[in-house]
Amino acid sequence: MHHRPSPRPRPPATRPLLGFGAVLGAILATLTALLAAPAQARGAGDAIGVPRTHTGLAHPERDWLGSSVAAHEGRSTGGDSVTAAASSVPRTPGFDVSNWQGKVDWNAAYKKGARFAYIKATEGTTYKDPTFNANYTNSYYAGFIRGAYHFARPDSSGGKAQADYFVSHGGGWSKDGKTLPPLLDIEYPEGAACYGLSQSQMRGWISAFLTEVHAKTTRWATIYTTTAWWKKCTGNTSLYSANHPLFIARYASTPGTLPGWPFYSFWQHADSGTFPGDQDYFNGPISGLRNLANNE
Repeated sequence: MHHRPSPRPRPPATRPLLGFGAVLGAILATLTALLAAPAQARGAGDAIGVPRTHTGLAHPERDWLGSSVAAHEGRSTGGDSVTAAASSVPRTPGFDVSNWQGKVDWNAAYKKGARFAYIKATEGTTYKDPTFNANYTNSYYAGFIRGAYHFARPDSSGGKAQADYFVSHGGGWSKDGKTLPPLLDIEYPEGAACYGLSQSQMRGWISAFLTEVHAKTTRWATIYTTTAWWKKCTGNTSLYSANHPLFIARYASTPGTLPGWPFYSFWQHADSGTFPGDQDYFNGPISGLRNLANNE
């Protein structure tokens, strides 16, 4: 075996000393570039005025659909019990999961009656759930109608940027009767109320996200939230009710008063129960669920 000799180290190059004017010009150029960086990072269509003080994600592996709901709004029932009145309405059971549940036995959940699932795909613009690919594929082969969701972080980047990251890492978006619309999970932050945004800024962030998702997938995204959060942080806007299905979260025997929608499409009614993860209902028979998966 032949070994190539290591290259000789080159002597350091000499540079002429810079004058005071040149040094000052270099410093000013560097400062200008640093000040311009946030504006360059923000894509067209992102909400203007979104704070960028929290560029990192503290613990995305512990953020999931409803991870903040019980702490802020509590539970009025345990498990997956609902009132008899609610049970008389045709509905389809399902659940939602993330890496927090570990390996999911999809075949067992299907045998127990679940027919749909939402699966965490992304958070912010840097985190992809490590179990997403396996969950998305295995749920499909077990017979589920399934979809991907994005955990919103309006404090870390703009709506358009997060939508782009979600679409690129959130699975397929075909209208095949098996793929639910993309889902935006927007709920309570750990820090400043409403992520430090005003109601108008929050509406701008949400609009930027939804518009970009639709432009990239031609699908109208579902919105997951609670009535109290939606009222506080968006002013209870009904801006999205015409096209975007509502996924309401309320751990109780009924979904309660809704925010800016006339009806809900999904209801997360408990954070534990028969199925892995959170317990959900689609507001209708499975035929309606298939229609939604076909973008109808």
